Amino acid sequence: MAGVYGLVSLLTFVLYGLDKRAARRGAWRTAEARLHFFELCGGWPGALLAQRMFRHKTRKVPFLVVFAFAVIANLAALGWLLYADAGEALRHLLGVRRIAGF
Repeated sequence: MAGVYGLVSLLTFVLYGLDKRAARRGAWRTAEARLHFFELCGGWPGALLAQRMFRHKTRKVPFLVVFAFAVIANLAALGWLLYADAGEALRHLLGVRRIAGF
């Protein structure tokens, strides 16, 4: 799971960087929906880092609200996957073990 988060975060970070560069040049931009999709798929750590490093997408309140919901939804899904009894079949399919003690 950590590898998936790392890879998707790296991809999301790159997408933010490319979008910032396009914004400066007045070129074709990455759709906000695409950025949010990758955030929701686990790339939110890379998005958060990119927002800070590139100072990109930090002033648009509607964008930040959707970003916050994407983070919350992703963490809720991850928590369900790792801890809920109902997530056993999916954990088995993905090869993820339940966190001991929970």
